Parts: sequence; structure tokens; C-alpha cells
Amino acid sequence: MLKFSLESDYSPEGDQPKAIDGLLSGHAKEYKKQTLMGVTGSGKTYTIANVIQKIDKPVLVVAPNKTLTAQLYAEFKELFPENGVGIYLSYYDYYQPESYVATKDLYISKEVSINEEIEKLRHSSLKLLSERDDVIIIATVSCIFGTGPPKNYRDARIILKEGKSSLGREELMLELVRLQYMRNDIDFKPKAFRVRGDIVEINPIWTDEIIRVEFFGDEIDRLSWVDGITGTVIDDTKEVVIYPATQFMTEEQRIESVLQEIEEELTSYHNQLLSENKLVEAQRIQQRIKYDLEMLKEYKYCKGIENYSRYFSSKEPGEAPFTLLDHFPEDFLTIIDESHVTVPQIRGMYKGDRSRKESLVTHGFRLPSALDNRPLTWEEFSNSINETIFMSATPGTYELENSDQIVEQIIRPTGLIDPEIDIYPTAGQIDHLYSEIKKATANNERVIV
Repeated sequence: MLKFSLESDYSPEGDQPKAIDGLLSGHAKEYKKQTLMGVTGSGKTYTIANVIQKIDKPVLVVAPNKTLTAQLYAEFKELFPENGVGIYLSYYDYYQPESYVATKDLYISKEVSINEEIEKLRHSSLKLLSERDDVIIIATVSCIFGTGPPKNYRDARIILKEGKSSLGREELMLELVRLQYMRNDIDFKPKAFRVRGDIVEINPIWTDEIIRVEFFGDEIDRLSWVDGITGTVIDDTKEVVIYPATQFMTEEQRIESVLQEIEEELTSYHNQLLSENKLVEAQRIQQRIKYDLEMLKEYKYCKGIENYSRYFSSKEPGEAPFTLLDHFPEDFLTIIDESHVTVPQIRGMYKGDRSRKESLVTHGFRLPSALDNRPLTWEEFSNSINETIFMSATPGTYELENSDQIVEQIIRPTGLIDPEIDIYPTAGQIDHLYSEIKKATANNERVIV
């Protein structure tokens, strides 16, 4: 039985049936890369939706910008109302990356403004990938940037069951703090929890609804979902799964060894800078990293913790970071929309990030391991995906040269085709244009020049 259920008032028309059959034929032949080359307005999204339904495995759709990603998200939500459709894009309204301009001796600290609604949608997508097989995630190139290990994220979740006493009220509060939730009885925002007598309320990161846990002694007496604004009970439930408030979760037992590894790298790099007679840089790196280590010891967190992601992820130097792609199962379908723009965009992310980080490392603002907090290279991205379909009206050189098959979709579902284009010499063009205008107006037609 198919996991994906496509619901639409329309059926494939024009070139869509031929394109659907062509792509499914390529899937049956185990083609790794295919291109759907369709003119604008030919209904490529609907064609792909039919292909997704038949191929029937988790899907990642990569789009070149937030606007198109949101549009595709809305379309797929409508086409697959019974399935898990998520969106994953940058949650920054404003993002000023940490950088150092050597020519001006100017250090710029990281400054961000996070959009809480988009953060919710990101976490909702991770939750979908943890719980379902019938998942379509629409993403921007954010999907190639580092996250924490998926295993740590899933293992950290808390499962609460009505009538069970595995977690008492105090233990639940400690567990929520471990999952990066903050207690706040006054300003009850997402990623917070509040306590009123024997009732603990949790404002999870992935939804607008509140989880209410009512205790009788150390036993959970009642579990319910509550409206976040009115406080009205929406639904009682027997079980609730609470996911971390951050993507960057680390195992408790790893903290001590991580701190030791960072300290060892600090000692090594500090000595290297001294040997190169970079005294200012040596003093700077010592001061900054010691402060971060103190924060990590006390709070298990520090500003810029992502720069130590290699250690928390147990990765080797130079190894690819964990990304959204690692949250998918081994076999999934990748759709790259507007591939003529998206492919070069993915290719360009790594080098721009690397250039900025190298300046920070060279001048003692970060340890060399910070270079491993980065987006994937194109080669790493290609190796992380399996079956791929490129979509574009104007495919780029990469798609044309590397696709096992190019499927064309020219006739629109409406039956309309693009008008024929005639090209004339530039010599005498004004006179020719004037005569064409006269012909058109004589037939009561309109002209655009």
C-alpha cells in the first residue's frame, strides 16, 4: 500500500502523463540522476507530486530561496494533506556572521535575530523525520549547514505516559533543563516551562499548543494538549514525546572528554602562535577559549558553541558535519528545484564560509577546529543524496552532462504553447518594426515593443 496519498481535483494533462511515465521509467531502471526540463507554467510541481506518490519514499526538495520554498511548502501541503510535509529554512530575520577584517583590524561579533515561527517549522520538520516515513521536507540551502548528531537529538527526547511514575515532577524539570528548556513562570515563550503546584506546563518548540502534565504524587495523573492563548484543553492524550529545544544536543558523558579535547587543541595552537611570534593572537586565543570552557563547564553551553561542533559530534578533522540530510533514512528521493540556480548556490557556500573562518583562526579569534563548523562541499552533498531529480525550465551544464535521462515537458495542461519567435537582422529594424506595427493595428491587435 502506498504511503503517500495525493489529493487533487485535477488529473495529469498536456505533457504531464508522458513526463510522469518517463521519470518513473528512469526510477525503475535505477537511474541516479534525472532532469525534468519543463517550460514555465507546464505544471512541473504537479508532475513531481505524481512521481513522489508512486516512488513512495521520503523526499527532500531543495529550492533556491525562501519565497519559492514557502510556495512549494504550501502546494505540497495541499496536495498531500494526510502526509508529513515540513519546511526547513534559515530562521534568521537578521544575520551578521562573526568575522575579522585584517586590513582594518576590525573584529565583528556574531549578531542574529531569530524568527520564532520559522524556528518552530524547522523543529517540526525534524520531529516529522523522527516519527514518520511519509515525509516531504522542502528546504533551502540551509539543509547543507551543520546540525547536531541526529542520534543525540532523538535519544534526548522525553516520553511521558499517563499513569506512569518513571519521572516525578522534580525529575521532569531537570530533564527539561537538560533539553535546553528554561523555567519561566512569567513570560511563557516557546522553549520554556512553568510550574504551578503539581502541574507542569511545557511550551514546545515545534507547535503553538502547550503540553500540560498533571501529577498526583510522583505519578502522571493526566496529560493534555492546551490552547496556548486561552488555556482551554484541546485534547487529552495517553502519551507525549518532548523533543529538545535545540538541534545541538550532546551526550552528558561526552562533556568532560570534549572539554579536555578543546583544552588540548588550545594548548597546541597557543604554542604554535607563540612559535610564530604572534603574541597578540596567542594571548587572544587563550583568553577567549578559556572563557568558553568555563561556560561549558558550568552551563553545558556557550556563545558560539557551534564552533566546537566537531568535538560534540565526535567527528575527525576535515570530516563532513552532520546536516539535515543525516536526519533522513538511508534511501530517500531528492528533488532540486530551479536547479540552474540551486546547484551553483550549493557549490558556492563552502568557499565563502571557509574564507571568513580562516581569517578568524589566523588572527586568534577561533581554534582551527572551528573550520569544521561549515556547510557541505558539493562533493559531500552529492555523496549524501541518492536518487535525484533536477527541475528547471533552463537546466545548467551540470544537470545536462550528468543526468542519465532528460525528460521534457513542453505542452502545458491548458494546451497552450509558447508563441513562435522570429528573429530579423538589425539592419533597417526601425522601418521593419514600423511596418509590423501598422499591420497589427490594421487588424485591431495590440503591440508591445
